Amino acid sequence: MDVFASIAFEIEAGLEGLLVRRYKRFLADVLLPDGRELTVHCPNPGRMLGTQTPGAAVRMSTHDDPRRKLRHTLEMIRIGPTWIGLHAARANDLARRALEAGAFAPLAGYPSIQPEARAPEGSRFDFRLSRPAVEALDRTRVGSAPIAPAVCWVEVKSVTLCDDGRARFPDAVTERGKRHLEHLVARVGEGERAALLFIAQRADAESVAPADDIDPAYGAALRAAVAAGVEVHALGARVTPTALQLERVLPVLL
Repeated sequence: MDVFASIAFEIEAGLEGLLVRRYKRFLADVLLPDGRELTVHCPNPGRMLGTQTPGAAVRMSTHDDPRRKLRHTLEMIRIGPTWIGLHAARANDLARRALEAGAFAPLAGYPSIQPEARAPEGSRFDFRLSRPAVEALDRTRVGSAPIAPAVCWVEVKSVTLCDDGRARFPDAVTERGKRHLEHLVARVGEGERAALLFIAQRADAESVAPADDIDPAYGAALRAAVAAGVEVHALGARVTPTALQLERVLPVLL
């Protein structure tokens, strides 16, 4: 846990309420303490299985940008004792801070971190990590240490579905996620590194696994990608009303 002590993303989620319903993917109705019902933006395109219970406590951020149609954004929901982060992009925020700090050893050592990088196959990945090629010539060994490729592509997936400590992804059929895996495999085929990074936005997650019962094609594609050399990692984060705190490395069960 100490290695991640400084990896947190502060959020303003001061507006409290109770979830009435989530609908049309990006909308949710919330009951405020004063009895008013408010429609807010739901920044999660998945099915949100297990994380859209009517009557559950939720917290929202407030934005004063006049261009926004909805002033408030649903940030988290409490299921039992656990706050669960619903804002999918927060996983990317945590990942970027970990990458910039070099806090996650498997993906450390790349001074250049390019977000939203488009690969030759057409997919836009969350990060393209790179370092000068002279530092990572494609030779098998220098002394006893292997030399890693100068480029590493990283795709981040936010995980909210969890059953008995096992977080699972995806929570809905995802052709886009399957295509990302295929394109990560293509990058490995070109001599570059490629990694999938799951971030579980809930403190009760003890491991991450593919949700084969929801999307068996994604599970098969994930295993095929690993067999082809794509790296798969998982990190767990604790969600509180004021911040998301990266806490630990989670095992990935394939």
